[in-house]
Amino acid sequence: ESDHVRLSEDVAQKDVLETLDGLSADPSVHGVLLQLPLPNELEEQTCLARIPAHKDVDGFHPHNLGSMLAGYSRLEPCTPRGIMTLLRAIDFDPEGQQAVVVGRSRIVGRPVAQMLIRADATVTVCHRHTRDLAAEVQRSDLVVVATGVPNLVAGDWIQPGAVVIDVGITRKDNGDLTGDVEFETARQRAERITPVPGGVGPMTVATLMENTVRATCWQHDLAFVDGTLTEHVGRDLFEPT
Repeated sequence: ESDHVRLSEDVAQKDVLETLDGLSADPSVHGVLLQLPLPNELEEQTCLARIPAHKDVDGFHPHNLGSMLAGYSRLEPCTPRGIMTLLRAIDFDPEGQQAVVVGRSRIVGRPVAQMLIRADATVTVCHRHTRDLAAEVQRSDLVVVATGVPNLVAGDWIQPGAVVIDVGITRKDNGDLTGDVEFETARQRAERITPVPGGVGPMTVATLMENTVRATCWQHDLAFVDGTLTEHVGRDLFEPT
């Protein structure tokens, strides 16, 4: 079951925090997602940290982000985790591969770079200050682009046989949706490429559902071990607040 709690655009921060506190304290609520971006008057990080780590199905609580870096997280950001699931589904093993992540946001770029490092890829993170983006993309076996800049990555930059994950989505003046990669040219060179829309988006939603199940297990001292649901033995190094 799900419930959509709508707040007005001019809502005060204290009212947002009170709403989050109420949901967090409700034992019938197993996951809380705060839709981003927030209006400019609200402090995003303060609001995200108000959701308990074990109900943070978006994976943005400082405890969960820190646990991901430490290598023992239970809830991870949905889009990056969905990308890793997608790579596994196409039998792409990041180990030893040259990967480039274009974009360094806390929501996608930085988490997916960390996940790829954890999977033993050699990872380069690019951003608006990168001097030669084309060169970085051209030498990569895996290209993940998450900037929100339409067609930022030219199709002829893609190394033949590379895998391309396009996270960006922008609505053009004619109403069509487009990604961050010049799709038609890139698809002629890539071994696999995600479309926009219909590629990473469904993986994000599926991972949100997965995180909700994991959060429910966390709250009941259960865990999946090698695909089997068992009682969770031991506690995390840091208990969630």
